[in-house]
Amino acid sequence: RKCDVVNRGISGYNTRWAKLILPRLITENTSADSVVAVTIFFGANDSALKDLNPKQHVPLEEYAANLKSMIQYLKSVDITEDRIILITPPPLQESAWEKACLAKGDKLNRCNATTGEYAQACVQVSRDCGTDVLDLWTLMQKNQDFSSYLSDGLHLSTKGNSFLAAQLWSRLEKKLSALPSLLPYWRDVDHTNPEASLL
Repeated sequence: RKCDVVNRGISGYNTRWAKLILPRLITENTSADSVVAVTIFFGANDSALKDLNPKQHVPLEEYAANLKSMIQYLKSVDITEDRIILITPPPLQESAWEKACLAKGDKLNRCNATTGEYAQACVQVSRDCGTDVLDLWTLMQKNQDFSSYLSDGLHLSTKGNSFLAAQLWSRLEKKLSALPSLLPYWRDVDHTNPEASLL
């Protein structure tokens, strides 16, 4: 009841492509005052191994530069860094992802250690640029087997999406708490005369 969630998840994309289309997704005409938060969640495709997946791979330094470029663009349309949340790639469960690759006739084209380097670069960009960051790569591996967070070793499972949502909510809650409710809580609607409450 406080705001709309606009999802622009684009399967298979990397930061090289995302920085090019960002001005189409959030235009100069976007009312920056109405934007509470923007999340930037890339790295799983960028960190693909160059020799085995050259189409999606983006070198580490370019990945960091692309994230900075996206942050700069958002700032140019008056979305300040305190409203930007970077999300690192999640960890990679190599044996499960290798099975998925082999089923498609491919070799294992990613590794968790490399994904971790991209996650660290994402965290560093957030420090350099003054944005918030959700270090999913580290949080998911903290004192636990993270395989249940992934459906195929790479993509988030239902449990993984719930984990991400809970972590993200802790960062969004503060930003949203000051916003007024656009509609009343259901218990506050006069059921005998809903027009009086809703119009």
